[in-house]
Amino acid sequence: MQRGPGTNIQLLYVLKFAKWFMLFMPIIVVFFQDNGLDMQQIFTLKAINAVTIVALEVPSGYMADHWGRKKTLLLGTILNFTGFLAYSVAHGFGMFVVAELLIGFSMSFISGADSAMLYDSLKSVNRKEDYSRQEGRITALGNFSEAGAGILGGFLAGISLRLPFITQAGIAFIGIPAALLLWEPRVRSSLHKASMRSLFNTMKDTFLNNRLLRAYLLFSSFAGMTTLTLAWFVQPYFKSIELPLEWFGIIWTALNLSVAVTAFWAHKVERFITPANILLYIALFTGGGFIFLGITGGWWGIAILFIIYLARGIATPLLKNFMNRNTNSEIRATVLSMRSFVIRIGFAIVSPLLGWYTDLYDLHNALIIAGSIFLAAMLIVLITFRKTLKE
Repeated sequence: MQRGPGTNIQLLYVLKFAKWFMLFMPIIVVFFQDNGLDMQQIFTLKAINAVTIVALEVPSGYMADHWGRKKTLLLGTILNFTGFLAYSVAHGFGMFVVAELLIGFSMSFISGADSAMLYDSLKSVNRKEDYSRQEGRITALGNFSEAGAGILGGFLAGISLRLPFITQAGIAFIGIPAALLLWEPRVRSSLHKASMRSLFNTMKDTFLNNRLLRAYLLFSSFAGMTTLTLAWFVQPYFKSIELPLEWFGIIWTALNLSVAVTAFWAHKVERFITPANILLYIALFTGGGFIFLGITGGWWGIAILFIIYLARGIATPLLKNFMNRNTNSEIRATVLSMRSFVIRIGFAIVSPLLGWYTDLYDLHNALIIAGSIFLAAMLIVLITFRKTLKE
């Protein structure tokens, strides 16, 4: 196979499929509960995953910038496969922790490196203006994959709740040969020697000197926290409205298809709406939608879920593009990993508290509290950086 930037895009599609064809997602909360976990333990488990990612997020992005995007992605795909093998045989909280640690390691190595690989592959052939469209399509593929997996996962879970995880290990393995075939794009030759000092300087430059990038990074991080937290509330919400279990996979599939549709066309939104207004709409439809979901309740809440997921499809590719346009290639993966760092550390702090509140008090009030926190955080960023964003 003749490898190059065009081949990279195709292989990144394969990596996205291997990562996001998640057969287990429509039933994972039910699976955990079947293994004796309550909501606080489930959110604690996901917080452990988030802390693992946090610990490695920025160093892994820095590794991708200096060791190479290809090597980092390859390591991430191997760890992803190993993590789902562990899940296939895990029983009890302790064994689930081991599986989550492995998957957390894998996500930290893939996160940032994949988007940096895409942007620099396009940049190497003078097509960086095509990034929003390609990122949108890859995001759409991920959600189409997750949607298709929702249907198949539901059928597999009907046979055994563990079967989706066993099959998932086989899907994860596909990413390994895809990562091996990637072509490493050239970035500027002025890369400084990898060190903790240069990593610190990168973070300092991002948060102190580049005001516009800081605004996009913080806003994108809070938006990511919102959608990540919501994903773990969807199934408890379905249970609270007594949605039949066989409908879990169908609604989950439809939600991810809605993300895929808006992500595919997200690049066209930039032609008609300014970046500052795009951020405002994302805040209102995601954080505000969270609050309305808690207030509304019942079957009407499913319509609100669709509104939030449609906004999520627009948010992901555009926010990444806003960051990429204001980042140099030699620190791109590091900066993108810093976004994931903030998302995961915020989720690790907030989610166990929300899980505890849900178990002890009420799901709907927990949704209102979570939405209020995330909406306020996004609006504070918009108000603080309003002049920078308008300029």
